Amino acid sequence: MGDGAAAPPILEARGLGRTLGAGDAATRILDGIDLTVPRGQFVALTGASGSGKSTLLYLLGCLDRPSEGEVIVDGRATSRLDDDARARLRNQKLGFVFQFHFLLPEFTAEENVMIPLLQAGRSTEEARARAHEVLARLGLAEKARRRPSQLSGGEQQRVSIARALSNRPEVVLADEPTGNLDSKNAENVFQVFTEIAASGLTIVMVTHDVGLADRTTRRVEMKDGRIIGDRVH
Repeated sequence: MGDGAAAPPILEARGLGRTLGAGDAATRILDGIDLTVPRGQFVALTGASGSGKSTLLYLLGCLDRPSEGEVIVDGRATSRLDDDARARLRNQKLGFVFQFHFLLPEFTAEENVMIPLLQAGRSTEEARARAHEVLARLGLAEKARRRPSQLSGGEQQRVSIARALSNRPEVVLADEPTGNLDSKNAENVFQVFTEIAASGLTIVMVTHDVGLADRTTRRVEMKDGRIIGDRVH
């Protein structure tokens, strides 16, 4: 793979559909989505509320199962994987950042970042060293021993990004990561994503903020469960 041509896309959706409910009560959330994400792209998923963008993100991240179609992660089809195999795949390949940081309040920032590492079988010493490394990269070395309640909203979100990066994932999937922040903190968090993307990591980010979306490398626009626009900047 000297020229990289043989490397598979890191994420693919083929004929992806998602329906909730059954019969007359069925609601079609996604309808025949085809999407290929090459390695190293910073992709923004945009569209109005209810367009299906978060549902697509959850399917790409193997947090939900499609009603039909296939999600392929690093060349590996996921539809027939059992829950344990999907959990291993998520832990090895994917990192997640959500609108609400979901940090455990009783643990310090460092301990929150250590959790995925411990789940992956790292020793406490290895996990602590890696957590400190990632927090330092995000400018939080001096806040490592603080609990979430002692951090600002922007700092809490940066801790959640550090947690997502802790296992050295190949893709970070972010669902409205700046949606709960004021404009200054939103810009700071977006800058973190920009720097991560510049290092070669693949990012897929759901956002309502068109201004931020236009600063990524690719914008995919959704409406009524379908992709209606796809352009590389």
